[in-house]
Amino acid sequence: RSNPYQASLLRDSVRRYLQLPADQTVLILHAKVAQKSYGNEKRFFCPPPCVYLSGPGWKLKQEQIKARDLGEAGFRVCGYMGLDSMGSSLMETQKLSFEEQPDAKGFSCAKALYISDTDKRKHFRLVLKLFFSNGQEIGTFHSKLIKVISKPSQKKQSLKNTDLCISSGSKVSLFNRLRSQTVSTRYLSVEGGAFIASARQWAAFTLHLADERCTRSEFPLREGYIRYGSVVQLVCTATGVTLPPLIIRKVMKQYAMLDVDEPISQLHKCAFQFQGSDRMYLCLSTEKVIQFQASPCPKEANRELLNDGSCWTIISTETVEYTFSESLACVREPVSPVPLIAALQLTGGGDVAMLEVQGEYFHAHLKVWFGDVEAETMYRSPKSLVCVVPDVSAFGSDWRWLRYPITVPLLLIRDDGLIYSSSFTFTYTPEQSCIPGQQVLSDVPQDSDKLLDSIHQEFTRTNFHLFMQT
Repeated sequence: RSNPYQASLLRDSVRRYLQLPADQTVLILHAKVAQKSYGNEKRFFCPPPCVYLSGPGWKLKQEQIKARDLGEAGFRVCGYMGLDSMGSSLMETQKLSFEEQPDAKGFSCAKALYISDTDKRKHFRLVLKLFFSNGQEIGTFHSKLIKVISKPSQKKQSLKNTDLCISSGSKVSLFNRLRSQTVSTRYLSVEGGAFIASARQWAAFTLHLADERCTRSEFPLREGYIRYGSVVQLVCTATGVTLPPLIIRKVMKQYAMLDVDEPISQLHKCAFQFQGSDRMYLCLSTEKVIQFQASPCPKEANRELLNDGSCWTIISTETVEYTFSESLACVREPVSPVPLIAALQLTGGGDVAMLEVQGEYFHAHLKVWFGDVEAETMYRSPKSLVCVVPDVSAFGSDWRWLRYPITVPLLLIRDDGLIYSSSFTFTYTPEQSCIPGQQVLSDVPQDSDKLLDSIHQEFTRTNFHLFMQT
């Protein structure tokens, strides 16, 4: 553990952070699969990997750099994105410059990344390196694993090959190419609370499988893999804006196939028919998203003729988010590796409770903090930290006699004071059966030390509960 003087200074810093968090977040949005290029033909990743910078900590960092007389130019964030070490070359790395959006987020995307046929890997990760324009390195950040495919599967998909199937509750992107031209690619997105077709940015949508008898006001969700002919709902992950219930149809040669019920696969062409409508489909017209009425096929009743704007390509997407705060630390080293917490595992209870923190990118210079209380932490592996759960009395005399559950945020803090926040919390819950009658502790006379001590002993028999904030 830190020495007492350092711990006291750090605890003051953590308290200030908890009162006014100044986080810096790096969010990488990318497709789950990538089509391999062949020969001189470069198949750029579609949709292109995007990076968003958000959080008040970026603004605070800008003010700190300005205070050192480095000016606006020294603060600008720039970066490079490429493939991870194997097969990575200068041609596969793209420079990123960030532009500020109306919502104050910084945005950039890598439109010219591809994987060549000389690279024999079946999976890879994207690597993002960020710098300030004064040359100071911010850190290195990795995407999730991306599966390499040669081309979209034309065969009927089997649920045995779940890598390429799309499950209910997963995230997808939809894009459209008029006349199959790359330059005409537009992505389904959301702007100002409305659906649009954007040539610049794309949104990730949660694709839910629904009960076929549902209405828009009642939308019972189901588990399982999405099949053609299913009723689905698209929900924008960033804004929560939704479309009405849709029936997803397979597209073959610009026809919507009404009798196909096979599982949907990556990079398939599909169409979205508004449930209960008269052949009305989700369609784009330049930048607008409209409804298009398909024409019945006189020779085959199980087909409907679509226009180009109603044919969408579907692909699964991934999001990885790194959050850190340099606001209260004098950080000279890059912020990476930024740890990611995936799960918590509690063992024991009372005075011997141990918490295992599971995730990625852990190292020996990290300590687990429960709110503003440092826990004795042991490094086990890059995927595991183990710590002793602090007694509730460590939070001060106010908590000595615990009457109600208290919840504290779980933080990871580096030796130099760099704070990594998480979406996880830890809750101390008293045994309600231990409360003697309905007596209120504040009503106990101050001289009743013996009684208070016995009550405190009962209250230290604490249940611990873990949950992830949503």
